[in-house]
Amino acid sequence: MKLSELLHEQELGDWRRTHYSKEILPTLNDKQITVMGWVSSTRSHGNIQFVIIRDRLGEIQVTAKRGECSDKVLDQLSHIKDHTTLGVRGKVRAQTKSPNGIEVIPNEVRIFSLAKQAAPFNIQANKSTVGIDTRLDLRAIDLRRNFLRSAFGIRHTTLSSIREFLDAKGFIEVSTPKMIATATEGGAALFPIFYYNKEAYLAQSPQLYKEQLTMAFENVYEIGPIFRAEPSRTKRHLSEATSIDVEQAFSDYSDLMNLLESMILHIINSINDRHRDDLQSMHGTLPKIKTPFPRYRYDEIIDKLQARGEHIRWGDDINPQIMKGLSNEVFNSDTFYYIVDWPTAIKPFYVKPTSRSDRFCESFDLMFGSLEISSGSTRINRKEFLLGNMKKQGLNTELFDYHLRVFDYGVPPHAGFGVGLERLMMVLLNIENIRDATFYPRDIDRLTP
Repeated sequence: MKLSELLHEQELGDWRRTHYSKEILPTLNDKQITVMGWVSSTRSHGNIQFVIIRDRLGEIQVTAKRGECSDKVLDQLSHIKDHTTLGVRGKVRAQTKSPNGIEVIPNEVRIFSLAKQAAPFNIQANKSTVGIDTRLDLRAIDLRRNFLRSAFGIRHTTLSSIREFLDAKGFIEVSTPKMIATATEGGAALFPIFYYNKEAYLAQSPQLYKEQLTMAFENVYEIGPIFRAEPSRTKRHLSEATSIDVEQAFSDYSDLMNLLESMILHIINSINDRHRDDLQSMHGTLPKIKTPFPRYRYDEIIDKLQARGEHIRWGDDINPQIMKGLSNEVFNSDTFYYIVDWPTAIKPFYVKPTSRSDRFCESFDLMFGSLEISSGSTRINRKEFLLGNMKKQGLNTELFDYHLRVFDYGVPPHAGFGVGLERLMMVLLNIENIRDATFYPRDIDRLTP
């Protein structure tokens, strides 16, 4: 038979999967089943051809031996390349050396889509041997790598556990506009877009909307995209990221720090419960944390840095490179901690000053090692104070009229935070580059695929 006839692509037709990989157990010995997936590897030993098929749950070993299957099936499986998508009908046979303790003896193969060439990188290894940009050019293939499949499975559990946690605490999930008229925080790092006959922007934060929503729902959260036009080429920045935003009425920043660390503990426990096999295959362990997280005032951190000879002044922001100098003194490489009570002048206009001094505000950054994971604060809930802060920061208050007008109708005391999902995944799974923590990264250099 000609090779073109052997490797003929066919439609799905009346074929349907009967079992996923993890459902095929030795108790199904001799049962006829239909499996579907893509070829992750093949190997040949004379008259025996081994093909490993992956589906969304795991691996299936197909063993084609001359005399046990037709010559056509054996020849088909001998010529297919990795990544080919196919279906196999065959009989289950117990085999202790195979995934799940079984193998499938094929009697029919249906090829749905042939891989025409080899991928430029190995999908089996945890660490890739090629650069990340080569992998990102073929991201859908890159995502078949075992490490990333496990990582994004854990990402899914992270999001579901966040929803479980906040729902149980009486929060409601909301959605806010992603096309906005003006900057949320008064910054310039915005992506302009055409909105009919006027200029608009992609939202850099749901901040002002989630504050307003506390008036009706008290406790709200949103998990959605944010956009920052920051020309950064670091391993920790993205132009489009996923933010977990939480706002709670009748609370202050201390309450929100307690809530945030409890949420992270719940996430870690959920991952440990549901992903033991993934963590083992990734050769990874999650951070072992204790609550409450340590809290350091901004003043303390500045004093410690200056004592070490770092060139930083009171009122400066604290960048990750400088914070590395406090390793082992303030934190270990796998430690969560807070920096609290930042200078009012370097925080957004809606952050409430402390009662001890207007120079400081009720704000916090959640850190892991030297990396910022989250930022939160008590918010100003009185219009006159909000207007004063906006004028100090040189903001045009008329642009924020849509927000300010609701403060005439009783905005409750409230506080909140935002967590960068991709940064959280970086620290939980020890991912080196933030672009591997999102499906299709967007940054200053990449707008495709």
